[in-house]
Amino acid sequence: MFRPKIPTMPTPTGHVTPPAVVEPTTVVPAAQIPPPAPVAPAPSRPTVQLTPGTALALVGGGTAVVLVVGAVLVSMLLAVAITGASVAVCAVVLRSLLASETKRR
Repeated sequence: MFRPKIPTMPTPTGHVTPPAVVEPTTVVPAAQIPPPAPVAPAPSRPTVQLTPGTALALVGGGTAVVLVVGAVLVSMLLAVAITGASVAVCAVVLRSLLASETKRR
């Protein structure tokens, strides 16, 4: 019941060719030909020319990204600070309620 069943290999169907026989060959050394002189590769893409307009656009885009990321981080920090302050106020109110309850008895 708990013994695994090992699958059997399917038998091939159709025409089966026998394996080819490989005969060893002798190695004959060829005449030594010097390798060709290396040629400097041509650049695959042209160099980028920065005009004043594109440089200004890159600086403006970078500034926008920094401002957006900074605003998101500051808003997350502000949310954490507000949450912490509200939890502290709730703790003080609960503490005073519990303290006044024990004084009345």
